[in-house]
Amino acid sequence: MKKKNSKKKDTAKKNVRGKGPVRFSVKERRSKSQEEFKGVVSLTRDGIGFVTVEGQDDDIMVRPNRLRGALNGDTVLVVAGKKKSGPRREGEVVRILERSSKPHIGVLIVRGRQVWAIVESPRMPYDIRIPLEDGEELPTIGGKKAENGMKVAVLVTDWPRRSNEPLGKIVDVLGMPGENDTEMHAILAEFNLPYRFEPEVEEAAEKIPADIKPAEIARRKDYRKITTFTIDPADAKDFDDALSLLKLPNGNYEVGVHIADVTFYVKPGGIVDKEAYNRATSVYLVDRTIPMLPETLSNNLCSLGPGTDKLCYSAIFEMDAKANVKEAWFGRTVINSDQRFNYGQVQEIIEGGDGPLKEEIMILHGLAQILRKNRFAKGAINFERPEMKVEIDDAGRPVNVYQKISTESNFLVEEFMLLANRSVAEFVAKKCGFKNPTMVYRIHESPNADKLGGLRKFAHNFGYNMGSTETAKLASKSLNALLNDVKGKPEANAIEMLALRAMARACYSTDNVGHYGLAFPYYTHFTSPIRRYPDMMVHRLLTRYLEAFNTGQKLEKMPDKATYEQWCEYSSAREQVATEAERASIKYKLTEFMQDKIGMEFDGTVSGVTEWGMYVEIEPSKVEGMVSLKAIKEDYFSFDEEKYRIVGKLSHKTFTLGDKVRVRVLRASMEQKQIDYELILDDIK
Repeated sequence: MKKKNSKKKDTAKKNVRGKGPVRFSVKERRSKSQEEFKGVVSLTRDGIGFVTVEGQDDDIMVRPNRLRGALNGDTVLVVAGKKKSGPRREGEVVRILERSSKPHIGVLIVRGRQVWAIVESPRMPYDIRIPLEDGEELPTIGGKKAENGMKVAVLVTDWPRRSNEPLGKIVDVLGMPGENDTEMHAILAEFNLPYRFEPEVEEAAEKIPADIKPAEIARRKDYRKITTFTIDPADAKDFDDALSLLKLPNGNYEVGVHIADVTFYVKPGGIVDKEAYNRATSVYLVDRTIPMLPETLSNNLCSLGPGTDKLCYSAIFEMDAKANVKEAWFGRTVINSDQRFNYGQVQEIIEGGDGPLKEEIMILHGLAQILRKNRFAKGAINFERPEMKVEIDDAGRPVNVYQKISTESNFLVEEFMLLANRSVAEFVAKKCGFKNPTMVYRIHESPNADKLGGLRKFAHNFGYNMGSTETAKLASKSLNALLNDVKGKPEANAIEMLALRAMARACYSTDNVGHYGLAFPYYTHFTSPIRRYPDMMVHRLLTRYLEAFNTGQKLEKMPDKATYEQWCEYSSAREQVATEAERASIKYKLTEFMQDKIGMEFDGTVSGVTEWGMYVEIEPSKVEGMVSLKAIKEDYFSFDEEKYRIVGKLSHKTFTLGDKVRVRVLRASMEQKQIDYELILDDIK
């Protein structure tokens, strides 16, 4: 396998991979003791492949010499021995079914007519040759001409039988390495995410009328005289939800959850709608937002800024003092927000400070606290892991790293958004008068039984006896009890991470199985149509059902479930891509943050162990890096998969999740977004 070496950027080089990809038929390779699977390859920095097979909990390991030219993200056919207990199965790629559509990011090296992209990702152990035809020049894309030393996005097009390296073409020119815009655009390009709107999309958005006709207001419930406000992060630019409060004569409260009426402005099938569907979600990098909708919509027309009439889709609840919902109404409204709050301002009021609308905030806070308590009593999982935040200066340089911890002001907004989401889902599923209506649900399946078993064993090592997990309800009760028991303990972080890994991934579906983590039998996404396309889908479906429900008419035709299921699958996939891109931007900025800390020592906590390394979070920043097992000179450490630990062969010293260690910063590779630590083991003799 070819090793990365920065010296190769100075001279034309040969790829030392050896033979090109080998192709052969399944019949030639498959024996009676083997099974074949279709899966997606994930490569490690050492060139080892792990093939993820849909519907299977364990992936299949493929060593570099058995990958047959498969690269990260490729869909392959792999053969492996039949499932046995013990170590992970090993297999062999027999055919590449489809190359990944994600480009690789690298730096161009041009030596005459010889051109390579020196790829940066640790998941790509090979560089890519860019063949040029006679007379062909390097491309100009987005107004930038590809030149030696520039960062580019390259798509692998082929790996010929006798070639030592994959071939590719340049699909985007990003700029000079190290520049903030170049690096952020590189992350977006790597994940096939756009970083600008095409002019025709912007023009179409600009042409959408901004004025609200009196006839449109007359068709809606008018909430402009009801006390209404928004609560968002201090740096938010779009406000897609607002809360209102009205005391009723009977002593109850009318609570309004008002959501930007995006679908009033964005019509199905139009150019703006198609672009929103293609993006499916807004993407939040460290230094910028890549919106799903053009700025004229997301930050202006649809944003619920104060002091302006705004069109909304609302969920209105009559609630008593114990937060019991007596009645619920869904429909279109017009509001005029009285106040824009940020979370810090509301938190100050909750903690006893003065501020505008204090009485309304404290009433809603009290109701939210009850809703939250009831939700956990019914089995919601209480995960409260802090979010890593990177503070940057005007030039995009990281100046501070900290953990963002949710406060009661966050919970206030969260509980009413959850109430609106589950109430809309339940109305469509049970109360709108149609049998099996097509609906977009946000689902979360029960946790993996084997992973729960692993969590039980791991927790037992620390003296915790996890309760029964035989049913979904018992499992949630046992998980919450365990998470409560470990709170504040040194091993809390490790146990919370393993508990999270046991959870299924939430997604969108037209088949409702409930939301396990929230303990809701019905749940959807209704509250963020500015930044999530599924919410727009829900608004449109709800409109159709409400029109029929309110007039007593029958639907001529139920929305096509198969089409909506396809849209759900696409939206779920795009959401995952956006999450990965957001994490990549954080990793890049964390690596940049550690550049001036090479050689410094820190206390840390073991956050992960694998067969190739041990991951450590340092204090106080919680920046995670890897200690390579091969680099530990004092002893030979190996991975004990059953007990989830690494063990020293000579010293018998063990490390597992939650252990306290001392590390030295060894390197911080900006190209690979990789931070390496050196373990300090002075006590090993």
